[in-house]
Amino acid sequence: MISASLRRRVARTELKIAAFGFGGAHLGERFGTVDEQVSQSTLDSAWRAGVRHYDTAPFYGRGLSEHRIGAFLRTQPRDAFTVSTKVGRVMRRPPDPASFDRSPWAGGLNFDFDYDYSYDGFMRSYEQSLHRLALDTVDALVIHDLDEGFHAPDALEAHTRRVLDSGLRALEELKRAGDIKAIGIGINTDAALNDVAARIPVDFCLVAMPYTLLDQASLHLGMARCVRDGVSVIIGSPFASGILATGSQAGSPQYGYLQAPPEIQERVRRLETVCAAHGVPLPAAALQFVLAHPAVISVVPGAARPSEVVQNVAALEVPLPAAFWRDLKTQGLVVDDAPVPAGA
Repeated sequence: MISASLRRRVARTELKIAAFGFGGAHLGERFGTVDEQVSQSTLDSAWRAGVRHYDTAPFYGRGLSEHRIGAFLRTQPRDAFTVSTKVGRVMRRPPDPASFDRSPWAGGLNFDFDYDYSYDGFMRSYEQSLHRLALDTVDALVIHDLDEGFHAPDALEAHTRRVLDSGLRALEELKRAGDIKAIGIGINTDAALNDVAARIPVDFCLVAMPYTLLDQASLHLGMARCVRDGVSVIIGSPFASGILATGSQAGSPQYGYLQAPPEIQERVRRLETVCAAHGVPLPAAALQFVLAHPAVISVVPGAARPSEVVQNVAALEVPLPAAFWRDLKTQGLVVDDAPVPAGA
């Protein structure tokens, strides 16, 4: 069990963030449109539940997530919350908004983007985000989507070099000036966590998929490096983009932001069997498992309706017996030396 309001320090910085935060991708309408009133009710429910850290990005809904989160946060005391957003894309008006394809977003706004990991690109993205958020400060900036899921190998290497030669200087200047308190990098793959993140000096990694209850392949590589180098980790997709929240029987269970393949659905069914034997909700196990890792300081699941926030916060307080974790390891569902909640 862990308190959502517990604050933990990001690496060696002055920034402390809550152990449980709010991920803004769903408010960008990734899987379906979200009514404006529902989005604000969701954010209000999160605040009333004690959520005080918010993560968003220009790409989420092509600006919509930042607009929605900013509209809510600008009415709250600035010293009561922390907020992070991302750099790497500069938004612009498309030539023909009427025919513009917003994919992969089901809804969102009519804005296209250019990848730009340069000094000027990061500074422009930062300024644009401040306007969309209607805030004059953010607490952290995250280098977004620097992996092969978004870039061909040659382009990825060029973008990485651009960060090292130019973009990183912008983030370091902002940090020295006190405009931001921490620098992060967003991670979607094991390769990015193990290789790309190791090349770029940051305070934290925002890890979206490589370390979950379903997959601990990075435990002895990227995650171990973070512990060794004093880099904090924030888990951005503790439910593996959906299936660890909805379960294997959902109509179209999502894994890695796509339809879950049969082998993943089968693995989740095995997890569900162990959960049922111990009376453990699968979402509670997913959230509490990632928070047990010594590098992890926070988890930021997304939500698109108030009930999802309430359920997620409640899942932090569900007691999970030691026998449950032993069974998962005995059945090979969790790596044998993976950290599990201390209370177990």
